[in-house]
Amino acid sequence: MRDRIAYADHAFAEIVVWQVTKPLPGSTHTYKYRLALVNHRVCLLRFDNEAGKGDHRHVRGRESAYRFISLDRLFADFEHEARRLLDEDRNA
Repeated sequence: MRDRIAYADHAFAEIVVWQVTKPLPGSTHTYKYRLALVNHRVCLLRFDNEAGKGDHRHVRGRESAYRFISLDRLFADFEHEARRLLDEDRNA
């Protein structure tokens, strides 16, 4: 899956998900993913997993663990955080 979602002229999300044959080290599921929110050419939010690091997210440059439950939950969590960050920037 590869998709680009426009939130505004200056803000978009890029969603990339593919299925792998076995879980990456640090993950318990068979998905590799990268979901990123870019606003005014700055990446505000990224949910991803990589070998050795497992599932995690970056919010305004700060990294923290992420508990992957399902793809639907991943998409919902990303959307919730993306809307919150865009609202913060709009009100700043």
